[in-house]
Amino acid sequence: MATKISVKQKITPCLWRYGDNSPMPKGTVMTVTFTLNGQEFMALNGGPAFKFNEAISLMVNCDTQKEIDHFWKKLSRGGTEVQCGWLKDKHGLAWQIVPSILSKWLKHKDNEKKQRMLQTLWQMKKLDIKKLENAFEGNHYVLQQT
Repeated sequence: MATKISVKQKITPCLWRYGDNSPMPKGTVMTVTFTLNGQEFMALNGGPAFKFNEAISLMVNCDTQKEIDHFWKKLSRGGTEVQCGWLKDKHGLAWQIVPSILSKWLKHKDNEKKQRMLQTLWQMKKLDIKKLENAFEGNHYVLQQT
């Protein structure tokens, strides 16, 4: 007999707060857990001395240009568009918004195809799947900054 498990049972918000004799003011949130697309995360409040940098980023693999456009617009709002599919959100967290097929292209044995695609990618901010695919396949394309 199969057991039915509800989402409520699987996701439990976890909010810890600093107490007396701690490095942050009493009552300040210390850690939180949250879920993005089924993946659980925990965030720790280490205080203002610790800032986000590109040493950690979250990669969003997108199957369509519509998905890339959606995530790029939402996550870059109030943040900074960087380069090569990277952006920083309004909190300074680095994100990579990339086509799902990118890893296949990067692992391809034909180095010429990879290099054409990479040369095109390096000139973009928000990635354009069609332009990258055209470069990979060697089709004639005109690159415009996006």
